[in-house]
Amino acid sequence: MTTRPFAALILAAGKGTRMKSDLHKVLHPIAGRPMLGHLLAAVDQLGAAKSVVVTGAAREQVEAFVAPLGVDVVTQEPQLGTAHAVQQGEQALAGFDGDVLILYGDVPLVRPETLARMLDRLNAGDAPAAVVLGFRPADPLAYGRIIATDGTIERMVEYKDARAAERAVTLCNSGLMAVRAADLWPLLARVGNDNAAQEYYLPDIVMIAAADGRRSAVIEADAWEVAGVNSRAELAAVEGEWQARRRLAAMADGATLIAPDTVWFAYDTQVGRDVVIEPNVFFGPKAVIEDKVIIHGFSHIEGAIVRSGAEVGPYARLRPGADIGNDAKIGNFVEVKNGRFGKGAKANHLSYIGDADVGANANIGAGTITCNYDGFLKYRTVIGAGAFIGSNSALVAPVTIGDGAIVAAGSVMTRDVAPDALALARGRQEAREGWAATFRETMKARKAKAGK
Repeated sequence: MTTRPFAALILAAGKGTRMKSDLHKVLHPIAGRPMLGHLLAAVDQLGAAKSVVVTGAAREQVEAFVAPLGVDVVTQEPQLGTAHAVQQGEQALAGFDGDVLILYGDVPLVRPETLARMLDRLNAGDAPAAVVLGFRPADPLAYGRIIATDGTIERMVEYKDARAAERAVTLCNSGLMAVRAADLWPLLARVGNDNAAQEYYLPDIVMIAAADGRRSAVIEADAWEVAGVNSRAELAAVEGEWQARRRLAAMADGATLIAPDTVWFAYDTQVGRDVVIEPNVFFGPKAVIEDKVIIHGFSHIEGAIVRSGAEVGPYARLRPGADIGNDAKIGNFVEVKNGRFGKGAKANHLSYIGDADVGANANIGAGTITCNYDGFLKYRTVIGAGAFIGSNSALVAPVTIGDGAIVAAGSVMTRDVAPDALALARGRQEAREGWAATFRETMKARKAKAGK
């Protein structure tokens, strides 16, 4: 792989009107990460020296997203075509003499390996003026065409300007290019707008270089990798493609997905070996599933770690900060938020455990809640190892239940409980013999009288 420095110039000035959204198009998420984030992660993985995003409308949204990442944002206004858009990055890349990858913010799935191939081809012995990423879609539609022989480009033409024979060519232009900075800016300065749309087209630099006697090269990628997003339907299609490939990767790495098409991963979901994932499971960002875990159906896991041997669900929800220990069990309709469960601890039914530490082998009965919020601040509950919390109990934080302690069912705990103690906090049970029968007879008589 080439060691020359490279910069990424990402075009994102389109208004995205077909998205019908107040959110900038490139910030719509795929697998829980904005499309632009996928691209930036790819170029970061390759070690980009600098990244620049060219935007137009809603610039402030893009700036807010990339500000923590050290990415520059420049504006294209008015929008006069792709060559004009790339020119807007010239000042941001002033003094940079490496290679430039030209990418598109709404083409999020291109792989780092493909970008590396583009850079390697640019720096091959024949030193092409530019490298264009081509693809062969099932339906070429109105994509620009690439006419090439043995990987050398003879002509590139936009569909609007193509003749019938050129439209019959199946090799299409993705728009992604790699060019040396020393070549890029002089070539762009010579691009004209004598075409059907009266726009300045980036692909024209290939033909301008050819007129100077310098050939450009094309390499190919799979069509899915350069799929663009211009509408909600295309967003869903790209999401589906990403998910399908992630499911295959999970299974190839040793996980069992009972119904793969119903499992949804986030961009950073980690899944170990011998994990079993039942149907209709959703992973949000920052979920880590260690080896030999079982995730039952209809569970939602985000920002949580599930350690080896644990079991989750069905219908469980693990929120950010949940840490489910080895061999622990989180059962049906149990929600855990910022809660740590020790080895072998259990909450099998219908409970909310928030801001809590649950010791090893503790048992949380059905209907238990940790009352962690007073409307202003949150507080922590500590449940000791081997403790038993009876059903329908409320633990009002801050409170500590000692190791081995038992909380009787239906109790409300507002004070700490010593280890191995029995704690009860509920009204005394009272029974009045015959009262129910007398009540029924009285009410029947009253009802009959009212009916008259």
